[in-house]
Amino acid sequence: MIKISDLKTGDFVMVNNEGTQMEAEVLEVDMSQHLANLETNAGQNFWFGADDLAPIPLSDEALKKISFVREDQPDGSVKYLKGAFRLHVNSPGDFSHINFWYREDRRHVDQPIALHQLQNYYLQMTKVHLTAEPI
Repeated sequence: MIKISDLKTGDFVMVNNEGTQMEAEVLEVDMSQHLANLETNAGQNFWFGADDLAPIPLSDEALKKISFVREDQPDGSVKYLKGAFRLHVNSPGDFSHINFWYREDRRHVDQPIALHQLQNYYLQMTKVHLTAEPI
């Protein structure tokens, strides 16, 4: 479950649509009704409550879907790049300790985060929403 207040337009989440789990993008958030309008990968949009939403875990696959470029480092760590934004993990597949930076703004997260949370960090740091479009 995801709190509706944690979502922003453009965030990617999983939705339970009548028993079928699928990826979706947030189109609009209604804080007063505690609902999010989502567009599913089937091209349909509906309003959903928090009980129908689940986070997409941050992973190599999730980062590649949103056009991050992976760079394996000589020390065994992995750096992901999208424009001037960088994300670094100490070992492949271990997203429990993440360093990311954009220009002089550096952050460290020492717990696994979801894709929509990375999108929100990216927005805070760059003032641009993180989409799947390549830069």
